[in-house]
Amino acid sequence: MAHHSKPDLPGAFRRLAWSNLAAQSAEQIGVAATPIVAVLAFGAGEAATGALQTAQTLPFLLASIPAGMLVDRMSRARLLAGAEALRVLSLMAVIGLMLLGSLTLPLLAILGFIGACGTVAYGVTAPALVPSLVQQQALPIANGRIELARTAAFAAGPALGGAIVGWAGGVPAYCFAAILSAIAVVLLAGIVEPPRVRTVAQHSWRDLREGVGFVARHQLLRPILATQFVFNIALFIIMAIYAPYAIHRLHLSAATVGLTLAAFGVGMVAGALAAPRIMQWLALGTVIAIGPISGFIAALLMMLTIVVPSGWLAGLSFFLMGAGPIVWVISTTTLRQTVTPGHLLGRVSSITALAYGARPIGAGIGALIGGSLGPELCLVAAAFGFLAQALIVLLSPVVRLERHAPGQPATPSVTPGFVAWHTR
Repeated sequence: MAHHSKPDLPGAFRRLAWSNLAAQSAEQIGVAATPIVAVLAFGAGEAATGALQTAQTLPFLLASIPAGMLVDRMSRARLLAGAEALRVLSLMAVIGLMLLGSLTLPLLAILGFIGACGTVAYGVTAPALVPSLVQQQALPIANGRIELARTAAFAAGPALGGAIVGWAGGVPAYCFAAILSAIAVVLLAGIVEPPRVRTVAQHSWRDLREGVGFVARHQLLRPILATQFVFNIALFIIMAIYAPYAIHRLHLSAATVGLTLAAFGVGMVAGALAAPRIMQWLALGTVIAIGPISGFIAALLMMLTIVVPSGWLAGLSFFLMGAGPIVWVISTTTLRQTVTPGHLLGRVSSITALAYGARPIGAGIGALIGGSLGPELCLVAAAFGFLAQALIVLLSPVVRLERHAPGQPATPSVTPGFVAWHTR
């Protein structure tokens, strides 16, 4: 008789999930507060907020690979705690400079860069730690819990950040974020990581080449990485200019800007809650395709605000940008963890996180176009980007992946040069 009970998730994993909630909440409060503070306190326009976003996302491009190499060489739990402590330090520095009246846009960008280095290390390390804390058949549930915590943070963080800045100013917002980040450090410090087999130390370049080669040769991971890369470019073209666009063109208050950004997280919560059932009902390839298609529809709705200025329409756009892509994240993370050998998980996770390195590219494009040609053209450019990322995955073998039994990992078949799942 088939066994359908849900696998137990150990205490170490639960600490990781709670720390993830606190860390992601701290990040999202800061992410929402920073451009609003820049607009209201420094009079920043689209070019300045785009440059600020570029600085805050540049670590995704510069630090992902080094972080992934550290993940495969040291305690992942300790690396997580250190990464989050770095964010605490950057937030405390922002608070101190604001209290002294010495904060400037360049300093805000530099400290945002430092804090984002911690974000990158955390984001690379957590997916590599999860398989050592839970059994393989529990990975979809565990990944869903991680993403549910993250989505809750995306829902509450921007709303809190915008509301606190609007009502009390930037200092209380950054103080709240620092407290949450410190709680995450304490939770992470209590995780005891199971021992794992260490590979013989190699040259860093050979380590990197091995991870890149695995992803580049894999017929499923390669288009997934390309889709993520283009998605992040398109998303951050919008994010780079959204705060001044929403305040000056849509005539929204700081609190309302935070609420529209929070719709992104509300969508993520809805998608994360629906993901397990969707993955039971539909073939895996179909589930994966939901995210890119949802992103494209969301971009069209955001573009519609050019002719129909509406905070509600912007909020609906962000909702769809969160709901569909989070289903993508859960399904593709499970796929990646299943087809990747354990000793490569850190490097493959870092290469996947390198797709977030497209964020400064998107933010830079947003700063350039928004500062010279206006934010409206940024929204049009972003829509074309979302169309491109949808086409990449829809034309790939990923959408032909078969459905697998709920609670059971799909069995990979080994072929020369890469591991591939059976496709329809």
